[in-house]
Amino acid sequence: MIVGLTGSFGAGKGAVADYLIATKGFSNYSVRSFLVEEIQRRGMPVNRDSMIEVANDLRAKNGPAYLVEALYKKAESQGGNIIIESLRAVAEVRKMKELGGIVIGVDAEPHLRYERVVKRGQETDQVSYEKWLAQEQAESNPDDPTKQDIFGALRESTVVLQNNGTVEELHQQIDEALANLPKE
Repeated sequence: MIVGLTGSFGAGKGAVADYLIATKGFSNYSVRSFLVEEIQRRGMPVNRDSMIEVANDLRAKNGPAYLVEALYKKAESQGGNIIIESLRAVAEVRKMKELGGIVIGVDAEPHLRYERVVKRGQETDQVSYEKWLAQEQAESNPDDPTKQDIFGALRESTVVLQNNGTVEELHQQIDEALANLPKE
């Protein structure tokens, strides 16, 4: 099985990936890690602005689904159940489905998501709440398939989980979503 993960900032994509890895034996291929490697190769600072710039550049040069295609190629050679985390563009979600995968979207209330990213403490998350909201809005480019559109990607998901509760409640939602997928 191949699962793509998309969602708003701090919604819980990593928590979904961790659960699938720990309980279902998935391997994870991270768009974030892929981009950080490219950012460092280019000698840029590792922050959200660089991530957006590099991701949009790669899509513009290589096609709107390039990030998914590159990670899928890498994952396919390994086999087994795979996760490609974190889809940010509608074309990436559509490509995942074209490849036979499902896409799990994750969302939550904005203040809760911001609290989570602050606790996470990653270098791309060291911003004020206002800047964080502005960055999220900057990832909404519905008229340009080479740019990120996280809310468009969420709308295209196979299923969307609302992660406003506990980790246990999220795990239950994941299990229910997987159990309710159409059988091939």
